[in-house]
Amino acid sequence: MKQLNKYFLVIVFVFIATAAFCQVRLPKLISDGMILQRDTKIKIWGWASANEKIAIDFMNKKHKIQANKQGLWELPLTNLKAGGPYVMKIAASNAIVINDILIGDVWLCSGQSNMAMTVGQCRELYETEIANSENKFIRNFEVPREYEFNTPRTDLSGGSWSAANPANVPKFSAAAYFFAKNIYAKYQIPIGMINSSYGGTPIHAWLSEEALKPFPESYNEIAALKNPEFVKSIENKDLELDKTWNAKLLQTDEGIASKGNWQSNATSIADWQEAKIPGLTNGTALEKANGVVWYKKEIEVTKQEASADAILKLGTMMGADSTYVNGIFVGSTKDQWSSRKYGVLPNTFVEGKNTITIRLVKKRGNGGFVEGLQYQLVTKGGALNLAGTWKYKIGAKMDALPNTVNLRWKPTSLYNAMIQPLKNYAVKGALWYQGEGNSGKPKEYVQLQTALIGELRTVFGNPNMPFLFVQLPNYQKVQPNPADSNWALLRESQLKTLAVPNTGMATTIDLGEWNDIHPHQKEPVGKRLALIAQNLVYGEAKVVCYGPKFESMLVEKGKIILSFATFGSAMQFKGEGTHTNFAIAGEDKKFVWAEAKIENGKIIVSSAAVPNPVAVRYAWADNPEGEKLFNTEGIPASPFRTDSW
Repeated sequence: MKQLNKYFLVIVFVFIATAAFCQVRLPKLISDGMILQRDTKIKIWGWASANEKIAIDFMNKKHKIQANKQGLWELPLTNLKAGGPYVMKIAASNAIVINDILIGDVWLCSGQSNMAMTVGQCRELYETEIANSENKFIRNFEVPREYEFNTPRTDLSGGSWSAANPANVPKFSAAAYFFAKNIYAKYQIPIGMINSSYGGTPIHAWLSEEALKPFPESYNEIAALKNPEFVKSIENKDLELDKTWNAKLLQTDEGIASKGNWQSNATSIADWQEAKIPGLTNGTALEKANGVVWYKKEIEVTKQEASADAILKLGTMMGADSTYVNGIFVGSTKDQWSSRKYGVLPNTFVEGKNTITIRLVKKRGNGGFVEGLQYQLVTKGGALNLAGTWKYKIGAKMDALPNTVNLRWKPTSLYNAMIQPLKNYAVKGALWYQGEGNSGKPKEYVQLQTALIGELRTVFGNPNMPFLFVQLPNYQKVQPNPADSNWALLRESQLKTLAVPNTGMATTIDLGEWNDIHPHQKEPVGKRLALIAQNLVYGEAKVVCYGPKFESMLVEKGKIILSFATFGSAMQFKGEGTHTNFAIAGEDKKFVWAEAKIENGKIIVSSAAVPNPVAVRYAWADNPEGEKLFNTEGIPASPFRTDSW
């Protein structure tokens, strides 16, 4: 009997193992709630055992296919019309049912942090939009943020489709969501977004080895990165550096609870120094204070304010903070680029005197509190300003953490992990918002972005795939005089990319914030991309999607006359400032601010300081301040120059 049981168990094990091996498996994109691309060739694909027979029932049609010797299978479908929801049933050694399928337009949404930036991160501007976002015909798929060097991946590690509603939309890319919302409102067809974006990443991380061959600096790194042991050694070294630094920090920080307990209101601050907040540490006594600095501020709160919910707005900090109210922890943020907005429960504040404490960790570089942002306590009674004098004390002074190797920035890292697994999924086009990560070498960006366009068109098997991108906005401190600018040069590279057929560019020179690389006005970004899509992709040639576009110049009697393609109604200057952002120069190449006026559909530029002008620049700065050039539809002109100096 024991021998019989033994054989029975072996048979059961073999049956289970065989069944598990033979099961049909689908990629993560082919799942409940997916949107499939209409009016083109698409495929449903997956894996099975070698030569396994598969039956698929979809949209009242039955399909029979067979996996190949490697266990790969695919079902081609053509010219599906917008609509749904539908159900797909797959039967083989196992059965799979995919529910709630829509047919519509699918857009790949990629780039770095300004594409990754969510509606929730811009919540203060878009509370009403979030509350009214219920729409089952707008859906998002979030690609996991991972990197890979050795072999391009065939599937994603996770991800699922989610429909627009007040719970989900705060997690959607803001630029992509407002694009989808505008396109859906216009055409009433399902819109899918595949969000494959990763903050801080340069463009060469999104390119394949083949595409990087013309770029030796990036290409020559790839061979070493293909060695898993080499990559692992970098990961381990960086983890160990960070772990050791943080461990020492905890050992030496005099303010932590096990030592001085400085988050407590009982802590005496009589010997603490004074600092102005907001303000950065460079140029102050804290310039070289890597480690931990503790900050405190005492405020008065009324009984009514203390008994209600409150929001603590603490701008943006250059470092990782842990924040307390009366010794009670209310929030922490590790990312130095993220806004600090912490909800405070009723009765955390008390009537009378209260203390806000911030433990700020700086590992290297500049630290402190970014200027020009809101630092306030917001209650039902109003807003209490927290800017001004705070007290501070150094908890631990450390050597700067050595620079680590950010592997996700390396060539091919994101192409292999976040683009290749999508290649079989048909899309309408691509939205791209990136460039900040390449501003150090702006002139080569036109070649890199052109390579990316070709790359994506090859990956998705569509040589004419629309590629719509966002030109970098205004950012950083305003310069009082005309000067060279890497951001202006990168915008110029982006502008030149329009020479590639079937591309479009949304200009955002009016939407940036000088002190935040992540501007919050993402609704007009999405709207401008949608206008370009209507014009370029959806065949509405009369839709105005661009502002004035520089075409040519003529020098006449000490003035330069500029001609434009106006795209819509007449040109106008809008905004505030002492000049119109036009600068003029002679043969000496020294630019000065110029007078600019619109006459008979042209712009006349001149300056008494330059009697013999030869060149003009418009909005040529990191953050051009002053009046800007628009058409009366409210779309700005791209920055440009007439020289090539």
